[in-house]
Amino acid sequence: MISNTTLELSADPAGIAQAADLLRQGQLVAFPTETVYGLGGDARNGEAVASIYAAKGRPSFNPLIAHVASVESARRFVEWSDQAEALAQAFWPGPLTLVLPLREGHGVSSLVTAGLDTLAVRVPAHPSARAILEMFDGPVAAPSANPSGQISPTTAAHVRAGLDGRIAAILDDGPCGVGLESTIVGLAGEPALLRPGGVALDQIEAALGSALHLHQSGDTLTAPGQMLSHYAPDVAVRLHAQTTHGDEILLGFGPVKCDLNLSADGNLTEAAANLFAALHKLNSTGRPIAVSPIPDHGLGAAINDRLRRAAAPRDS
Repeated sequence: MISNTTLELSADPAGIAQAADLLRQGQLVAFPTETVYGLGGDARNGEAVASIYAAKGRPSFNPLIAHVASVESARRFVEWSDQAEALAQAFWPGPLTLVLPLREGHGVSSLVTAGLDTLAVRVPAHPSARAILEMFDGPVAAPSANPSGQISPTTAAHVRAGLDGRIAAILDDGPCGVGLESTIVGLAGEPALLRPGGVALDQIEAALGSALHLHQSGDTLTAPGQMLSHYAPDVAVRLHAQTTHGDEILLGFGPVKCDLNLSADGNLTEAAANLFAALHKLNSTGRPIAVSPIPDHGLGAAINDRLRRAAAPRDS
């Protein structure tokens, strides 16, 4: 949720407890990690995750990293493996993110995964981040706490300069040690380096005892830091529809008669939170999908970006 007043919290037990409580309420809290300040929201709460995009002005729904307190917590949301265990033992807590298949009943918002069946997960090393995650006891989606496209924040003052009044709170624990973003390794199939970062390739390969596949431009895109592949339903998608044609099923927005509504109240945050689940549900009917017009401002721009990708012509 977006707040009019951004609180500044101290990195003491009272501040940590208040940060965790705000996250439980669906609010956004900026906090330090070992690299930069992250903008955290409950990864299980679609509207909280949509609010992250709104606060940052992020132009499209990209996969986000879910930050957790421990390996045990990560196992609650992803299918664990011997390879994941080897890398976690070697590099967690720290700047390594693992992309793994989602567990059944995971409860993570599809906005975090960008509609994919995998989750990027990391255990950060910063003491304050870990304390918040332990008290919150759940996954926290947390991209960098800055307006999209601007310099990543390494102090609470940097966060306030970019997001003051747009988030609930900033937990101030001084400057971060400025470093590379986390390395991302995909373990949903052949082990692959999806994004270079704070842990070197040779270190990861040594821990695994095997070479990593290096991500190529034509490979499936599954992680933050890569260009986002479009979500492609099996059925045709038609945009800006006022009525349905033939066998189409209508995905609505606002006060319209439809088969499924992203937000009957015309709330773009609610619509963003519902987008991927709605596309999956309508795709399962096997009928062509028509989509009501959606305003092209704020989160509407990101919703329309994803819908245009879904509707784009593609090879049969």
